[in-house]
Amino acid sequence: MSDWWKGAVIYQIYPRSFKDSSNNGVGDLPGITEKLEYVQSLGVDAIWISPFFKSPMHDFGYDISDYRAVDPLFGDLDDFKSLLDKAHSLGLKVIIDQVLSHCSIEHDWFQQSRQNKSNAKADWFVWADPSENGGPPNNWLSFFGGSAWTYDDARGQYYLHNFLSNQPDLNFHNPDVQQAQLDNLKFWLDLGVDGFRLDVANFYFHDKALRDNPVFPEGERSTVGVTDSNPYSRQAHIYSITQAENIEFIKKMRALMDLYPGTTTMGEINGEHSLEIMAEYTQGDDRMHMAYTFDLLGEDCTKNAIESIAEEFNQTLKDGWACWALCNHDVKRVVSRWGGDNPSADFALAASAMLLSLKGSVCMYQGEELGLPEGDVAYEDIQDPYGKPFWPEYKGRDGCRTPMVWDSTADFAGFSTSKPWLPVDKLQTQMAVDLQSNHDNSTLNKTRRLIKWRNQQPALRQGEFTLLDLPGVLAWLRTSEEQQVLVVINLSSETHELTLPFAHVAKMGLEEFSYTLNENQLQLPPYQAFFADVE
Repeated sequence: MSDWWKGAVIYQIYPRSFKDSSNNGVGDLPGITEKLEYVQSLGVDAIWISPFFKSPMHDFGYDISDYRAVDPLFGDLDDFKSLLDKAHSLGLKVIIDQVLSHCSIEHDWFQQSRQNKSNAKADWFVWADPSENGGPPNNWLSFFGGSAWTYDDARGQYYLHNFLSNQPDLNFHNPDVQQAQLDNLKFWLDLGVDGFRLDVANFYFHDKALRDNPVFPEGERSTVGVTDSNPYSRQAHIYSITQAENIEFIKKMRALMDLYPGTTTMGEINGEHSLEIMAEYTQGDDRMHMAYTFDLLGEDCTKNAIESIAEEFNQTLKDGWACWALCNHDVKRVVSRWGGDNPSADFALAASAMLLSLKGSVCMYQGEELGLPEGDVAYEDIQDPYGKPFWPEYKGRDGCRTPMVWDSTADFAGFSTSKPWLPVDKLQTQMAVDLQSNHDNSTLNKTRRLIKWRNQQPALRQGEFTLLDLPGVLAWLRTSEEQQVLVVINLSSETHELTLPFAHVAKMGLEEFSYTLNENQLQLPPYQAFFADVE
């Protein structure tokens, strides 16, 4: 099926923390290959692997120094080919990260570009003279704090970096840069990958005039930034990102993808008014296949907030397609973020049920199927360059990147035989794969059954979405030609007595949740879900 991605469940793997086969404390590609049968057992359609390319690792792989090479920390190109072959033999698609907007300061392109203003790569990056007062050219800010500009002594100019100063932004106004990145995509397509997760897909172009960004209006909702203490979230990024020229490059990427039937693109969109950007970037059949949304990666899990997000997507995206997530390698795990300090054991499954019943595709992050809470990482163990500057209000991203827990009886929970790059969390070890696999009613086994059941329901995979108003719970209809499914999710700590607005309600063959149904009267306990055929 060429549209396999539409309604797919995609399992995100953060390679540093998944499985270490070389026992150096860092996960690698052979480690992923070793655990692919486990991933297949979850019932997912595809894996998304975060960056494994050659990199000095200032931002753990999102600063690429060679787009076509595997970093020796993770293995080599043959290891990736073996992973790809095994995944395909198991029926799993493989999506890999592509970080096109910026590269490493150690990339040969940048090393050439910084030499002078007349070399062959002189305008491959965004260079600018100092302002009249000798400072940065404008007020643009880095996502990681401070100015988005760094002065380079060798060139005598500032260069732009939306992230770390080790991650200079490429100048996509230069057609040669565009073609070079398209060629890099083609390299991996020729190897047989099934798609790309496009990192910050709306960051490729900048305003040529380098105009100052205005202050972000108070009271408006933005998905930019992860903490109010970061000044980046207080600026409206009108000129530094999301430029009109971006669409034309997206179209060039789609034209390339169309030469490889069955491949897909999943674009990460980060910016003010992200939903409107997603709709624009996924409309029609000549742009991105789907957009990865941050809207459920925030702190607000109230009924009103989730309903507002779901309905806004439904009304705005039209023929576009979203990919939803509750967890990833950049945010606190949802069990801790939404479930509180002592989350119910049922909360993780109820949250997954909600995620898997929305209209769109789904990304699930490694360990989410186990119901893992956020890992505990002491200040002295922090590795994330984003963590220490904003401590203690924001502790960085290491807590969601702690090693996967495979074996509760083994050293370092079976992740490695050497001390891992981040500490293994003791609470997470008590929720390891070996323990949960042996219990039929564990979060892991319930999640397996939930995913496999969901994938057999046409309405849940690709059906239309209609929001319903039921007190205290989330409720909606998913409708396809074959069926109409009522979804009711209780993410609260209270039991709700509900009168369902349907005369005929038939529960479906899913036994993972607790509820009482008497005709159209539903009693739904805390952190439970209900699915039914309705007329």
